[in-house]
Amino acid sequence: MSGTSSSHAQLMWDEAVTGYDFGPGHPMDPVRLALTMRLVEAFELDRAVRVVSAPPAGESTLRLVHRPDYIAAVRAASADPSSADTSYGLGTVDDPAFAGMHDAAALIAGQSVGAAEAVWRGEVPHAVNFAGGLHHAMPGAASGFCVYNDAALAIARLLELGAERVAYVDVDVHHGDGVQAAFWEDPRVLTISLHEHPQTLFPQTGWPTETGAPDAEGSAVNVALPAGTGDAGWLRAFHAVVPELLAAFRPQVLVTQHGADTHFEDPLAHLAVSLDAQRHVAAACHELAHRHADGRWVALGGGGYAVTDVVPRSWTHLVAIAADRPVDPASSVPDLWRSEVFRRTAQLGPLRMTDGREPEWRSFDESGYDPADRLDQAILATRKAVFPAHGLLP
Repeated sequence: MSGTSSSHAQLMWDEAVTGYDFGPGHPMDPVRLALTMRLVEAFELDRAVRVVSAPPAGESTLRLVHRPDYIAAVRAASADPSSADTSYGLGTVDDPAFAGMHDAAALIAGQSVGAAEAVWRGEVPHAVNFAGGLHHAMPGAASGFCVYNDAALAIARLLELGAERVAYVDVDVHHGDGVQAAFWEDPRVLTISLHEHPQTLFPQTGWPTETGAPDAEGSAVNVALPAGTGDAGWLRAFHAVVPELLAAFRPQVLVTQHGADTHFEDPLAHLAVSLDAQRHVAAACHELAHRHADGRWVALGGGGYAVTDVVPRSWTHLVAIAADRPVDPASSVPDLWRSEVFRRTAQLGPLRMTDGREPEWRSFDESGYDPADRLDQAILATRKAVFPAHGLLP
């Protein structure tokens, strides 16, 4: 534990999560995690939260979501990467096997499960695991840089502890397909994903017509955003869908995934969102947790491949918001941290905690629907598909 403990938030951190390393040249560079934690420390946010490490997720916990044969395959590939079974998605270009893979993935999962336990038991209202949010892993396969689905495991643990309604909001640029799949038939879990349209981005799922199994109709919500969507459209879509659904669902806990790969500098996707809009959505999730979930909020990281300029700043803002110590966007980035960036990456770090934007958007309900606008078409498609199942008008 670090610093002077606060009642506001718990930050899950173990330096060993940086062992989740697919190797040189892979986009999921663990330096993004180390640099985020160093920036958190540079702003002394580690003194405003309880910094805690949880144990790795054990076999029984992993089995809440993952099949025993898959866990065995991960263990085998971890011990001998050359023997990875590609039928489980292991040893592929996206998910190369590496020594210690099971231990590193289980450790990240353990942090998210530990965050969920702390929030459910009332130890803290908010808990953050920015190393988590590995939302593509399936019950029986690795996918999209994700080995164990820590987000789904955290939700499954909340249900095991007695939660009756858990809402999951995913604002990563990629569809949260693994979490949706894990709870497709479970009406206790509402999964909402805002992501780039599946026609233009992996994993090619997340259509508005994906709304859950017949006995869980309306429990899966997907907003498929046109490529090129920027701050105004992204925020318009978020506010047109998320608050009303959370109000109707009345979750006992809000779990959110904050992939930073919506950013205009991200090399793997095609949205044009700023750091300032990402910060706004983190603050909105914080406020929605207080409004609809008695303040119970578990916040996770996710994707993000602009590993020096974007990810550390975005997730430091997330930690600061959870700690109730928001960082002024106009703040200069500490010189000591920028030196660390250069030492580790030979890149010059960003100068301020902002992209210089002041995000604004038009309310969907107040400004009306433009049938010629592709973003509005996307919003309306989602509302038509799921709002009636929650007793709401599209």
